[in-house]
Amino acid sequence: MVGMTAQKIAISIPATVLEQARRSVRKGRAASMSAYVTSAVAEKLKNDDLAELLEEMLAETGGPPSARERAEAERALFGRKRKVAGR
Repeated sequence: MVGMTAQKIAISIPATVLEQARRSVRKGRAASMSAYVTSAVAEKLKNDDLAELLEEMLAETGGPPSARERAEAERALFGRKRKVAGR
């Protein structure tokens, strides 16, 4: 973020989220609330970009893999179908 011009904005967030963010700043996880929020927004932007890339890739390949395709891939990668939490 070095060299970027900062702009001041006003936002509303739930009190519990604000207190957790302030606690993180006090613990030294960011230099300031502005730095903390900037980092969080930058991380969200990266995740949004990755989600968009995934959507594009799935559109180009015909969508997400079927259960059969997923099982074949797991066998090829791991030698057998591995157990995934929640499945």
